[in-house]
Amino acid sequence: MSFLRIENLVAGYGQMTILNGVDLSLEAGEIGVIVGPNGAGKSTLLKTMFGLTQVSGGHVVLGEDDITGVAPEAMAKRGVAFVPQEYNVFATLSVAENLEMGAYSLPGPHGRKLERMYELFPPLRDKRRQAAGELSGGQRQMVAFARALMIEPRLLLLDEPTAGLSPIYMSEIFDRVLAINATGVTIAMVEQNARQALAIAHRGFVLANGTNAFTGAGRELLANPDVARSFLGG
Repeated sequence: MSFLRIENLVAGYGQMTILNGVDLSLEAGEIGVIVGPNGAGKSTLLKTMFGLTQVSGGHVVLGEDDITGVAPEAMAKRGVAFVPQEYNVFATLSVAENLEMGAYSLPGPHGRKLERMYELFPPLRDKRRQAAGELSGGQRQMVAFARALMIEPRLLLLDEPTAGLSPIYMSEIFDRVLAINATGVTIAMVEQNARQALAIAHRGFVLANGTNAFTGAGRELLANPDVARSFLGG
């Protein structure tokens, strides 16, 4: 039985259905990458996993728990953390305050967790007293990652983590994803830089029009000429 199972998921916003029977499964400790054209339902899939959309069919199962429709504020107790694409840091708070906010619902103190985040994201140690809004885009993403990890999640959901970043920071973010995964965290990630993302993925999921177009190992999808032609620019 897979660690994360999404079965025939139908979901959307109000009367608008975006996902039309999506399936996804990940084993514990895997990286799953979700790619596809704009409007395919990629971000909606992550938001549905986190309880942010209206589900009209199917299930999201984490371990032995059916978390379909569980409210976002209850997800931390289920071991799920979500890093949205935008507005994912408190710009006026310091780096350290952002990280502490990530664990506000958990009993303290959080010194050990903070130290672990600085070890995982070394650039943040020297910036810990600086306002997060003053950081570079790549460093802000590190803050967002670290804040999400303060709850020590089993599952980390990342929505377009390299969007708008320079190539240097893009590579750094992918390195951080691998480092987080190496600690045992299962990751489901939507990513626009499909080739780089699939290269580090254990499992890849190509969505089109709210359904699965292709599913397979990340490198298998990279080598698939149909996937390359239709979704990776040839």
